[in-house]
Amino acid sequence: MRVLLTGAAGFIGTHICAQLADAGHDVVAVDAMLPAAHGAGAQLPADVRRVDVRDAVAVADVLVGVDVVCHQAAVVGAGVNAADSPSYASHNDFGTAVLLAEMFAAGCRRLVLASSMVVYGQGGYACPEHGAVDPLPRRREDLDCGVFDHRCPIGGEQIRWELVGEDAPLRPRSLYAASKVAQEHYALAWAESTGGSVVALRYHNVYGPGMPRDTPYSGVAAIFRSSLESGYAPRVFEDGGQMRDFVHVDDIAAANVASVGAGLDGFDAFNVCSGRPVSILDVATALCGARSDLENTAPIVTGQYRSGDVRHIVADPAKAAGLLGFRAVVDPAEGLREFATAPLRH
Repeated sequence: MRVLLTGAAGFIGTHICAQLADAGHDVVAVDAMLPAAHGAGAQLPADVRRVDVRDAVAVADVLVGVDVVCHQAAVVGAGVNAADSPSYASHNDFGTAVLLAEMFAAGCRRLVLASSMVVYGQGGYACPEHGAVDPLPRRREDLDCGVFDHRCPIGGEQIRWELVGEDAPLRPRSLYAASKVAQEHYALAWAESTGGSVVALRYHNVYGPGMPRDTPYSGVAAIFRSSLESGYAPRVFEDGGQMRDFVHVDDIAAANVASVGAGLDGFDAFNVCSGRPVSILDVATALCGARSDLENTAPIVTGQYRSGDVRHIVADPAKAAGLLGFRAVVDPAEGLREFATAPLRH
């Protein structure tokens, strides 16, 4: 098939491009080359065309003959402050709306959309007395005292995290999350109005070679690696007990290839995760332990916290396995060990 891949020069996009080509697809690779993602003055790769998805004319040109669009282009990260909101709305939401309009005009009715776990908000929890509950936001006075876990909103019992399924409510808690929810909603409305097909892939914590370093918009794994590259111990917020699912970029690419070939109808969303939960402290410890050049380096647990941070969010991989035939193959224990010395993007 002929596949239009947006964001093709980015961290995830380069891996998807390679796997799509290996699978025999004809890839039309485009990227806006935003400085925030690639650095000032970054060179456009020879096999990638410079296209901003907000430019309807340019998008229409590259959509000629395309069977399916794999849309990775986005401004990522939780955001530094509210001043980032126009950038998220412009690149992520307006850009997706332009892309969908031009797909309709071109007669292309299949989309694979890069979404994110952040659409779920604070994740899933259960109380031993009251079952599934939606905890209240953590109180500043508790956080200041080092009490980081949620309590049951009914009886105050300590609650446990649970796997989040795709039918969980969408409750964004950051600017980036709000933009990803909006992308999904635009895509859902487009699918229903056009009869198109949308596979929304909700990526969990992605890591792997080629991640950008030294940027506040990177994922936590890259932030820890950036610290180690600079000779400093990773600094872990709260008590390090936050549970996450870390998924290797090669598995992210494989999920996209599976989605391109799935042939599903309508709109459907899928968790893309390893299925092997790990704590943030364990991630930092694994990265430190794999660096023979930094002996006796250990993570620093700061006890500090950031307002709005999510305590636990861990995904259920069953739906992707059942409908897409996708299962992550990289065990985080091995993947993180390799990532400790993998090259990063400057």
